[in-house]
Amino acid sequence: MWSWDITYLASAIRGTFYRLYLVVDIFSRKIVGWEVHKQELAAHASTLITKVCLWEGIQPGRLILHADNGGPMKGATMLATLQKRGVVPSFSRPSVSDDNPYLEALSCTLKYVPEYPAQPFSNLEAARAWVHTFVTPGQRHRGEDITILEARKAVYEQAKARRPERWSGATRNWSRKEVVWLNPAREEQAPKAAQNRAMAA
Repeated sequence: MWSWDITYLASAIRGTFYRLYLVVDIFSRKIVGWEVHKQELAAHASTLITKVCLWEGIQPGRLILHADNGGPMKGATMLATLQKRGVVPSFSRPSVSDDNPYLEALSCTLKYVPEYPAQPFSNLEAARAWVHTFVTPGQRHRGEDITILEARKAVYEQAKARRPERWSGATRNWSRKEVVWLNPAREEQAPKAAQNRAMAA
């Protein structure tokens, strides 16, 4: 399941913005595709999704693509592309602001990292060049995170063994999350809520 959105990047001309189209894999958080354009158009989104499906080898009927209810997301060109490629569209519920949390968080991170330019982008090429430096590696997407998490767990356990007085309880949980939810069912939320209450007590 992928999620996508469009976020604004300030240009040097007051009141005008470049549009960053971002597509992220919900499970791995890999940015599977992105483009920066001057306009917000369903045609741009359609082209990007077509490219990304080809890059990632997506077969018809194997992908759900989530988005909010913006014009480009529901444009006829975009929906026709999804139907042609066998991609199932998914949309946020009306008047629900947090139904696309991974993209909202990613856009926020992008604009608040220390490396984000203090001045607006001078031109479209400058915006594209900066976004290219921001795009993160795909370790989880490729399954490399399993070894990485095991190594991190070992380091924490060794640190606790050396200095147990610095730890009030268990070390950080480095277990791999095998399932990621966009909108968890109530039965999935209940154990987590109980755990949070227990930790707060």
